[in-house]
Amino acid sequence: MTEYSILLICVLQECVLSGLMSVNGKKVLHMDSNPCYGGESASIFPLEELYKRFQVSAPSTSMGCGKDWNVDLIPKFLLANGPLVKMLLYTEVTRYLDFKVIEGSFVYKGGKLHRVPCTETETHNSDLMGMFDKRRFRKFMSFVLNFEEKDPRTHHDMDPHRTTMRDVFRHFDLGDDVVEVTGHALALHVNDDYLEQPCLMTINRIKLYSESLARYSLSPFLYPLFGLGELPQGFVR
Repeated sequence: MTEYSILLICVLQECVLSGLMSVNGKKVLHMDSNPCYGGESASIFPLEELYKRFQVSAPSTSMGCGKDWNVDLIPKFLLANGPLVKMLLYTEVTRYLDFKVIEGSFVYKGGKLHRVPCTETETHNSDLMGMFDKRRFRKFMSFVLNFEEKDPRTHHDMDPHRTTMRDVFRHFDLGDDVVEVTGHALALHVNDDYLEQPCLMTINRIKLYSESLARYSLSPFLYPLFGLGELPQGFVR
């Protein structure tokens, strides 16, 4: 009888865990009662299966061929320099996956979509902030990119564990438009609670965004070519 070190019921988190344990010499058995990989974070294919899952009538012919669809139940992008991508590289799961660089990200402001700038030229030409705000924003970004938690010389007399992010923005005299773009389009916060919290978390999030952007220039985001369901499938392999 085959003996295993660990038995896992597989959804994405458990698949990631199993990949790490496998790399470290453990023998792992995956068990999954679902018809597709990923559990609640699966990618449903073809489109007809999605309709069956939610017990609605079949898709209309205007939707095209069902096999052309791959729908994530929990859609999400990966930051190119984020911990999950590093884990994929460490476990060599990237051998089984193909990724696409997302061509850009956008924010809705003033009744229209604006591309989030990815280069110095795009920042200069962007309507998301005024000319004087752009100059102050560059100084702010220089502070963020040079910031090191353990080096007080990079803190500009601010305490990363006590100074709120709102106070950091005030320190650089950033306007409301710049604050909104920075907090939600770069730091990827879903609400404004971060403004009253210590600035360290948001600074690290902006640094991660910038480091991810530096890897591919067009965008900081990656996406598995055939949907997020490919991630647990790759770890299982």
